[in-house]
Amino acid sequence: MVNLANPQSGVCHGSILDRSFALSLLSGNTGSNRNNLIEKEQHEQMEYAQQRIRQKKRLYNHFVLFLIGSVFLVLLNKVFKYGVEYNWFKWAILFWAFLFVVHLFNVFVTQRFMGRDWEREQREKLVQKQKKRITEMEQELQANITPDIGSKKKSE
Repeated sequence: MVNLANPQSGVCHGSILDRSFALSLLSGNTGSNRNNLIEKEQHEQMEYAQQRIRQKKRLYNHFVLFLIGSVFLVLLNKVFKYGVEYNWFKWAILFWAFLFVVHLFNVFVTQRFMGRDWEREQREKLVQKQKKRITEMEQELQANITPDIGSKKKSE
């Protein structure tokens, strides 16, 4: 965010939304104009892009860690003679590679099928189910209340 105490500093931190909001404050606009600045769809797209960037960054970090860890396991087994009677590092690296492939699959394949649109569809289905259930409960409640009122009038 722009340093509001010293707008000439030009120091920015945070997301594009924070910068836009800070610029709107500096120009004298209120928070209501912030909604006009970036519409909801653009905001969702930006959040989705940031999420995908974080996922890919974690995947790349996992790959670098995998490479460094694999070298360490080989050195541990061969150079430092830890468990030298058996080449256990191959199994450890193979298992780690399997975990990396699962991570890779999750980031690049699963996200295509179960990405933002899938989540939206699932959310809408759940909301519709909940609305239907609430309607059924209201109808059931009305049906239970109506006979009770009629029986009270008859007994009086």
